[in-house]
Amino acid sequence: MKILITGQQGQVSRELQGRLQGLGELIVLGRDQLDLVNTDQIREQIRAHRPDLIINAAAHTAVDQAESEREVAFAINAIAPGVLAEEAKALGVPLIHYSTDYVFDGSKPAPYTEADTPNPLGVYGQSKLAGEQAIAAVGGQYLILRTSWVYSNHGKNFLLTLQRLLQEKPQMRIVADQIGAPTWAGSIANSTRALIERWQAGKAGEWGIYHLTAQGETSWFGFAEAIGAHVRHQGRACAELEPIPSSAYPTPAKRPLNSRLDCSRLQQQWHVSQPLWQNALRECLAQQH
Repeated sequence: MKILITGQQGQVSRELQGRLQGLGELIVLGRDQLDLVNTDQIREQIRAHRPDLIINAAAHTAVDQAESEREVAFAINAIAPGVLAEEAKALGVPLIHYSTDYVFDGSKPAPYTEADTPNPLGVYGQSKLAGEQAIAAVGGQYLILRTSWVYSNHGKNFLLTLQRLLQEKPQMRIVADQIGAPTWAGSIANSTRALIERWQAGKAGEWGIYHLTAQGETSWFGFAEAIGAHVRHQGRACAELEPIPSSAYPTPAKRPLNSRLDCSRLQQQWHVSQPLWQNALRECLAQQH
């Protein structure tokens, strides 16, 4: 089996490259080989490689930057996924694509299900929703996996930034009124492998949109406290943490207050579930040494 993965340095792509070993030949196309802004290049690469499965792990994920880069965000997050879906359908192969909690506005008091109506607050969420819609419009075999608060031991993310800042600063103010599930990129890659294995074994569930986040919930402040506890446990200096409301930390892009996603449909359809966020965080941190 030939598996084509878009994106090379991203958090999810890096974990996929390690965790999909043994499933087949991995063709990983970074920005040098595949510029997602260039639709002709997308078609050329897929037609040249003729993969048995396409995984789109590339995205424009700079949420605040997207507010001033609407065209680029939409090219990468909306137009490119539609082109990938067209090429996958033409080959008769599945497409796995990752989306986000930011397609919702966060006003719902309970976790979001796949049946809830999206209402993104900013350009990033709008572009990701447009990507979902483009894939669905093409049809074919596809999985759109919405996740949230992704972190790993690579790239730019909350975990790595906080680990550094906790040791540099005496005090830190962290937003405490946004609730969600920090989701390790390693867990996302493990689940992706499980989904591929079920499909290969003829045990695929329904194709479509699914929610895929860690189990449990916390705030950014709660996530920061868990990271701080690890830093202190190692005997290192650690900043004092102070909880603040989102209103005290204005950003160019507005964030949803409720990012909780109900992941029960993935478990029912594909028998794939996620670990508790605390357990996944422990596993991720254990791999730093």
